[in-house]
Amino acid sequence: MDENNNIQQAPVVEGADSCVKCDAGTCSCACGNDVGRCNLTSTNWLDDVPDNEFEIVEVLFKNTRRGFYRNTARIPLKQGDWVAVEANPGHDIGRVGLTGRLVKNQMKRVNLRKDTEFLRVFRRAKPADMERYEQAKAREEDTMIRSRKIAVDLGLKMKIGDVEYQGDGNKAIFYYIADERVDFRQLIKVLADVFKIRVEMKQIGARQEAGRIGGIGPCGRPLCCATWMSGFVSVSTSAARFQDISLNPQNLAGQCAKLKCCINFEVNTYVEAIRQLPAKDVHLETKDATYYYFKADALKREITYSTERNSPVNTVTLTAAQAFEVIALNKNGVKPDSLKPEDDSKAASSPFGDLLNQDAINRFDKKKKKKKKKGDRGAGGNANNANNKGEKPHHAENDNGGANPERKQRQGKSKAKHQQQGGEQQPRGDKPKRQDKLQLKTFKPRQPKGDNAPKNGETQAK
Repeated sequence: MDENNNIQQAPVVEGADSCVKCDAGTCSCACGNDVGRCNLTSTNWLDDVPDNEFEIVEVLFKNTRRGFYRNTARIPLKQGDWVAVEANPGHDIGRVGLTGRLVKNQMKRVNLRKDTEFLRVFRRAKPADMERYEQAKAREEDTMIRSRKIAVDLGLKMKIGDVEYQGDGNKAIFYYIADERVDFRQLIKVLADVFKIRVEMKQIGARQEAGRIGGIGPCGRPLCCATWMSGFVSVSTSAARFQDISLNPQNLAGQCAKLKCCINFEVNTYVEAIRQLPAKDVHLETKDATYYYFKADALKREITYSTERNSPVNTVTLTAAQAFEVIALNKNGVKPDSLKPEDDSKAASSPFGDLLNQDAINRFDKKKKKKKKKGDRGAGGNANNANNKGEKPHHAENDNGGANPERKQRQGKSKAKHQQQGGEQQPRGDKPKRQDKLQLKTFKPRQPKGDNAPKNGETQAK
């Protein structure tokens, strides 16, 4: 019998530890399509603390829907358990998201009223409950497509984005998006007659729709609403003005066609920094001109002033401390000579300057060293003078009237080589043209005139 047939697949543990988040915010386990995005899950950091008991538990459903139910039967539940809870009417299937004393803080976070009546937790979900739940969930896509066609036929300006069936299959929630008020009373009658279920309509915003679908933002990362954001705060254009962001609708709008949620992330930091700068309507008076506010860098605490109100003319950049000093002088009736610092021409040295030239681009390049020729040592002062002038050094002749000894040695080697090859030795007076040119370049002392003048090829002895 084959050994592979005896291998049994290990059952999947339906717990919180088996759920792994991905970059898109969905789960890699079976709960991914059932409870929606994993950004709704919370870490129960009081799980191992004794006496961590609370009667109410948090249950997660599809999309962003969550509910709080009373565990009257004292069923030992943990995060990730599938449970059957009370619904109106029937029952629903959900997954436990949080238990213990942290549920009380979660209820405050969602602004739950004190007089709210909590429904009950019936039991842990049985295999029969899960089978019925899977059958109901399989009908959701077909129901959504058919309901869209019905809404178009009725002429309603709305978009049905998703459908969520209740665990027992007797009720469905239709999530829709609409810019205007929609009268869907006729739509509810048609949907209830076609699908034989109870219908509940729930309107969602464009941000919730983008978080449900997901995608990649202009920053190259998955959408924040689909990964970690569980609540949405209204975004206004004033947040962009505080941060000096261009009010371009194409740059400010996200994939949901609304202002990007990330505009609110750093606006509080900019508001605090702007409060420590001079007001925009305050201008600086000097003896030579009047300077008006042009722009400011809130994080650097620098303000740029111009002599014109709406154009950069004779701009001067000051720190916030310098601007407050000038404002204080103007209040006392004193006008400084100029806003420009005295050492404006000299660039201020940074305390973190590169003293050792460590950041130079050519710091790894090998510097070429100038090689000294061996003949420079025997050339005497003439070679040094030639190097100083940037000219090639000339070889001086020795006392015997010949050329440099090193040069003679090289010539002797060439002659010996020529003799070994069978060639005849040329007379001393008959030299090649190349050597004649070199001979002209060598230094020759002035020869005396008269009968004592030496013959050609000889030099006067000292």
